Amino acid sequence: MTLLPFGVGLLFCAVLVLGIVLLSPGGASVPLDRRRPVEGQPDSQLTRFAGSAVHLVDGFFSRRTVRFFNRETLEQAGLRLSQADFYVLLLAGAVAGAIAGLVVAGPLLAVMLVMLAPVAGHLVIGFLTGKRRTKFDQQLGDTLQLLSGGLRAGHSILRAIDAAASESQSPTSEEMRRVVTETSLGRDLLASLSDTADRMRNEDFVWIAQAIQINREVGGNLAEVLDQVNETIRERSEIKGHIKSLAAEGKFSAYILMAMPIGIVVMLMLVNPGYMNVMFTHPLGWGMIVASGILMTIGGLWMRKIIDLKF
Repeated sequence: MTLLPFGVGLLFCAVLVLGIVLLSPGGASVPLDRRRPVEGQPDSQLTRFAGSAVHLVDGFFSRRTVRFFNRETLEQAGLRLSQADFYVLLLAGAVAGAIAGLVVAGPLLAVMLVMLAPVAGHLVIGFLTGKRRTKFDQQLGDTLQLLSGGLRAGHSILRAIDAAASESQSPTSEEMRRVVTETSLGRDLLASLSDTADRMRNEDFVWIAQAIQINREVGGNLAEVLDQVNETIRERSEIKGHIKSLAAEGKFSAYILMAMPIGIVVMLMLVNPGYMNVMFTHPLGWGMIVASGILMTIGGLWMRKIIDLKF
């Protein structure tokens, strides 16, 4: 009973504080003439210079057709860059290589590094394109499962492809979304699927496109057909992996045999620099170097042909 007055007092104080908070006038607001939108940090000199360079290169390509490092090639590599952006990157790499060559060895190395810049860009594009196509091939089985599951759920083939695009990972999601977009704009579904197979250079996806087209013309249960195609593709993938494991020994042997002469020459030049002077100063030595390069190239291509199995 002694705590009752104390509790009533606390309740009264709480109600009083709440009333003061609700009824008190708000704080002073900032006048409209003093309000400013949020402004980001200004671009640096390097950013503005790069933007200007890209704008100039883009204007050059807008008047001409250059197939080297075009937009289609960059898209196949998975790069979200324009042709002008990539050429600016190549130019920056060439300038950096020239500066490094001048500092390290002189003008000759600088010129060589500048000439190697487009070669390096081509190698990078080829590596990224091959990696993207390999990833697409590895995701093909899961893509077929998503398509057959969507068809069993009652969706149309286009809606199943859209669902596969939403639930798959890159690059399958990008390619499937492109098929849906092109078909929505009025293009034939088979043409879009065939272009996807050509871009990815995937023979298994050609089977999928043909199965979908035959089903559209003849009819039947497309989900069961895709399941059968998926089973065939998985068996081919197992055989493909087995063949690659068997051919790995031959590839490794080829790499060792081609690297061994170069490694021996480098080791001799490090251990005894004067031992190899005759090879680089006498005409007979130059002839032997050229003959060795030709024979190594022929041997490398020969071994590549042997271990490059078609299935």
